[in-house]
Formats: sequence, structure tokens, C-alpha cells
Amino acid sequence: MIYLVKREADTGVQGADVWHKRLGWAFGLIASDPAERAAALVRLADAERNTQDARDRYNQTWRRRYSLGRQAARRNYLEARRCSLPGGLWDRPAGSDIGMWPGLPYVLLFLEWEARYPQEWTRHAKAWGTKERLIRDVAAAHLDETVRTKLVELVETVVQRPYRCKDREYARVARAVDSDDLRSRLEVASRSDNPWACRHAGYVLWLLDRPEVPNTRHVWRIWLAAASGE
Repeated sequence: MIYLVKREADTGVQGADVWHKRLGWAFGLIASDPAERAAALVRLADAERNTQDARDRYNQTWRRRYSLGRQAARRNYLEARRCSLPGGLWDRPAGSDIGMWPGLPYVLLFLEWEARYPQEWTRHAKAWGTKERLIRDVAAAHLDETVRTKLVELVETVVQRPYRCKDREYARVARAVDSDDLRSRLEVASRSDNPWACRHAGYVLWLLDRPEVPNTRHVWRIWLAAASGE
């Protein structure tokens, strides 16, 4: 049991090379080339199948009381899960800053995939709770300039599409990476011919000017009614 606990604790500090070996293929999920995305989706399906098989074997040790093999089966399941998405993002040590976590590039990948290719994400890796938690963790982290720039681009992408579950959480990110660049992008979006972008970008800009205002559904409805002249 001591060995098992140590293995799980080590997961959060493994280096970029280990992460790349497990999930480097996943960057194909956000490729502009449809063939490259299709190949990555095949890899994801294989990884999910391996995870399911390992989970079934682990569950069998409980149903059949195979206590001697239970720890090994659990380790195999956790390792299989780490090679997939979103399961590979679930082992961050509690309380750690996601900005210092080697898995951060794959967090950004997961969120960018949902933002750019929402139908594929929904069909193959839908996990609203994971999306919400990752957005909140990123918004609360200490981030370098490269990551902040990526998040500015992500907010710009999200405000220009029809609302999806948990998108409201991106207001946290906007507040965390508030800058002239972000505001400029949001201003352009708010004046576009895209009605979704006009509403979403306008609302986020309004929130950025009022950091004390909570980002709640009630506040959104009040702002929307005022913006619509109701």
C-alpha cells in the first residue's frame, strides 16, 4: 500500500517527457488538418478502450475478492487513464498551483479543443465538470506570459460562439489575464456582426470594468436586459 500511495503522489511531479510520451499525440486533436484530427481521435478511442478494459479488470478484483491482485490492477487502471483525456488531467496533487504543473500544456489543449472543435469534444470527451474545474484552476494560477497570451486567445474564441455549458466561467479567466490586448480583441468582437460575440464580449468587458461585481446568472440577466433596452 505504501508503494501505491507513492506512485500516485509522484504523478503530479513527473516531467514533460513523461507527459509527452503519454499524451503528445493529443495535440492532433486541435490540428487544422482534418486527417490529423481524425488520427488523433482514433488514438483517443484506443486509449479510452484500454482505460475501460483496465477499469473492468480492477472492478473484477472487488467482485471476485482478488485482494492479492487488487493493487496491481488499480495501478494498471490509473496508468491507462493517464494516457487518455480527460482522465490524464485528474491526478494533479491537491492544493498545487496548476501554473507549475507539468500537465498544464494538456489542460490548455483540452480547453482549446472544446473551444475550437466543440462537436468533436462533446462526442468523444464530454466532461463539463472537468471543464469547469480546469477553467477555475487556470484563472486562479500564477501564469507566465506565454500561457496568458494563450488564454487571451481562448477567451476571444469562446465569446464568439453560441454559449456552451460552463462558458460563463471564462469571465474568471478574462479577469485573471485582463490586458489592453484582451480588451482590444473583445472590443472588436463586441462590434462585429455576430450577435453572440456582441453579447458575450460586451458582457465580459462590462465585468472587467467592475471587478467587484459577481459573475452570476442573475447579473448576466440584468446586464442583458439593460443592453437590450428592456
